[in-house]
Amino acid sequence: MTKMFRNLFLVLAFFALNLYGAYPSKTIQLVVPSKAGGSTDTTARLFADVAKKYWKDADFMVVNKPGAGGLIGFEAIARSKPDGYTWGLVFTPQLVAHIVAKRAKYTMKDFKVVGNIAEDPGIVVVHPSSPIKNLSDLVKLAKKKKLTVAVNGIGSDDFLAAKNFEKLSGVEFNLMPTKGSTEQKAAILGNHIDASFMNLSQMLSQHKAKKARIIAILSKKRSEFAPDVSTAIEQNFDVLMTATRGYVVDSKVKDDIYKKIEDLYKKVVNDPDFIKKCSNTYIFLDPMDGKTYADYLDKLQGTTQKVYDVSPW
Repeated sequence: MTKMFRNLFLVLAFFALNLYGAYPSKTIQLVVPSKAGGSTDTTARLFADVAKKYWKDADFMVVNKPGAGGLIGFEAIARSKPDGYTWGLVFTPQLVAHIVAKRAKYTMKDFKVVGNIAEDPGIVVVHPSSPIKNLSDLVKLAKKKKLTVAVNGIGSDDFLAAKNFEKLSGVEFNLMPTKGSTEQKAAILGNHIDASFMNLSQMLSQHKAKKARIIAILSKKRSEFAPDVSTAIEQNFDVLMTATRGYVVDSKVKDDIYKKIEDLYKKVVNDPDFIKKCSNTYIFLDPMDGKTYADYLDKLQGTTQKVYDVSPW
């Protein structure tokens, strides 16, 4: 009898161990800290679609948690159960800017960084009927009247770029924080605002269709996707800004589960279908592994802190 119970215990323990270790065994939530329809949301959905190729039995669900320049979503990721079933597609500089501004209830120690997916240079965009054709026009008009300029929340890359431009040009905008690029896009296309600081992927299609006009790109060199658009530097305004989008999980996620997530991330970002789909939707891939991206975020937080110390928001 004792031997029978011992064998039964071993069998039950074996099944319990396999059940516990069978990750993933339920739906994985991909938290996007912005509205549906934006570039971060699109990136998450494309990732989920291709991830199914490698994790055939897994289900992925994109969960949008917009608001407060990504803060609501970032905090939800930091508070998530550390079981590996909640991943966050975070974006910069907002992730670290909220920490710097002491608005966040999280620190970078609350996350394990999986890896970066995309980099998206900043732009300045106007309605095609606008008299503003370049940054000099923007400055001239802003000195005559206060212009309404949209940004993706306080502390966003758009916000920091706009504030830097104000400082360099000596103008002051009526900055309109939004809940995401979807709102910014609607405001520009509807001709409800004077200009918007955004990211290239968010308005490239509209620019090509002449439904919007990108007047500057905030990168060191012109984009191959929009070679007709000159950089801010070419226009004598030394403004550089870019956004990144990458995955993080809760810092307490077990190492074996984290390694599975990291392995899937590497497979997806190198997958030809994913690369093609991203190219077709103007998502500019810039993969960085977990350590490289974590180092990038650490340096970015230090740089953002220096900006905040001089000009807090």
